Amino acid sequence: MELRSLACKFMALAAAALLGVAGCATNYEQLGGEPPAVTQSPDYVIGPGDSVNIFVWRNPELSSTVPVRPDGRITTPLIEDIQASGRTPTELARVMEEKLATYVKNPVVTVMVTSFQGTYDSQIRVVGQASDPKIIPYRDGMTLLDVMIAVGGLTDFAAGNRATVVRRVDGESRQFNVRIDDLINGGDIRANVGMMPGDILIIPEAWF
Repeated sequence: MELRSLACKFMALAAAALLGVAGCATNYEQLGGEPPAVTQSPDYVIGPGDSVNIFVWRNPELSSTVPVRPDGRITTPLIEDIQASGRTPTELARVMEEKLATYVKNPVVTVMVTSFQGTYDSQIRVVGQASDPKIIPYRDGMTLLDVMIAVGGLTDFAAGNRATVVRRVDGESRQFNVRIDDLINGGDIRANVGMMPGDILIIPEAWF
């Protein structure tokens, strides 16, 4: 009888725990429809994490490929800690020409971005149960399906239909539900919502 009583108590506690976990789930507004129009500069803006190739004409010793540091700056021969983030490649080239003019007569600089991350507000971040969670540079017209292709889909442990998108709306951070399982596994094209620069896609782990 004592063992049966303990078993009943254990089952009751387990059921209560499951109900408690279920109660933690939050139902957010479903994300749908077309996102607001995004106005972006026609020229690419360099951001932290990018790699840039600096070519100085007739001065190969001054040419180099360097990463943009988290503080947005780069260091090249003869020029230390120049701000690259927030500038277009052409703008950065002109600034470098001005600084190199102290050492080189009539320098001609070309800047080429060889690895792209973009600025913070032009990225989409994917965290959680994606096969390859990462930061993705936003492209015009990007959709949820584009993002999932870029991160290699879901893991076996993902709860795709409980995924959420965190988005800035009217200056406030809001969270919306998205249905990744229905989109990828169910082929429901209605779940293929538009994404926006600055979005954060959170994919939780399934409950077993």
